[in-house]
This record gives sequence, structure tokens and C-alpha cells, in this order.
Amino acid sequence: MATEALKVALTAAMSNSETDLLTVAAGHTVAVLSVLLCETAGAAETFDLYVRDDAGANDYYIYKTQALGANATFEHTSKFVLQAGDVLSGITASAANVDVVVSYLDQTL
Repeated sequence: MATEALKVALTAAMSNSETDLLTVAAGHTVAVLSVLLCETAGAAETFDLYVRDDAGANDYYIYKTQALGANATFEHTSKFVLQAGDVLSGITASAANVDVVVSYLDQTL
């Protein structure tokens, strides 16, 4: 029987190494409702937000070199769907401290 549940994925201190923000489990489909990024170190930053497909060979960018002000919050509210095996990932251009909140609807098949 299919199920649906609202969930949140919290990531503290995304920085300049690839960070997996949300990985979709086998048998699941995820509708991402929003992604919030908050710079907490007091320094302006840029970030990339992208999806790695289940094969892991390709990055599909949602944002590339997106500006994020010092102590500012960036809000992405356009919904998008991830399938089993997809990974929502992020990275900053330099050493940084960016907290990320991903709100999503998890659906089992």
C-alpha cells in the first residue's frame, strides 16, 4: 500500500566539499517542497545546489554559483521531484558555514 509522509532533512554547516542533503531510498519518490539555506558565519558566499541521478554520473544543477549574503537566508520554493536513487547535493565555493533545511513529501510506491 502506498504511503505519504511530510518530512524534513536538516544539514548543519554545508561547506566546500560535496554534501549530500537528501538521498531517496529504493521504492520511494520524493516531492521537494522547499530548500532553505542560511549563511551563519557572517561572510557572503556562493553555492551550488544540484541533483545527482541514480547512476551517479551526472549532476543536474538547480543553482550554479548562486549568491548568498552574510547572515542571509536563501529560499527555494519551486517544487521538484526526485526518484529512487537520486541525491540532492550542495557545495559552497569556499570554506563556509551554511545550514540547509529541505522540506519534502516522501511517497512509497
